[in-house]
Amino acid sequence: MTKVSPTKSIVVASAMAAALTMASAPVVQAKDKAVEKCYGIVKSGHNDCATANSSCAGTSTTDGQKDAWIYVPKGTCEKIVGGSLKSDK
Repeated sequence: MTKVSPTKSIVVASAMAAALTMASAPVVQAKDKAVEKCYGIVKSGHNDCATANSSCAGTSTTDGQKDAWIYVPKGTCEKIVGGSLKSDK
């Protein structure tokens, strides 16, 4: 059995905690930029918040899910094929 120093264990644990924290960080709307919610264009697993069928961000189940949304710069949603400012559900 290999003996691991306490310092090395702390460094590894800290790195893992930092990686998990960054991976689960909530999406925050930029207050200084004009953005809007755009429904229907989300890639599976990349929505910004909960939907009628999922409990939190990143849990949409299909590409283009009509009730899943992401933030986009204001004025661009309606230029995107399938994009809508309102949820279909």
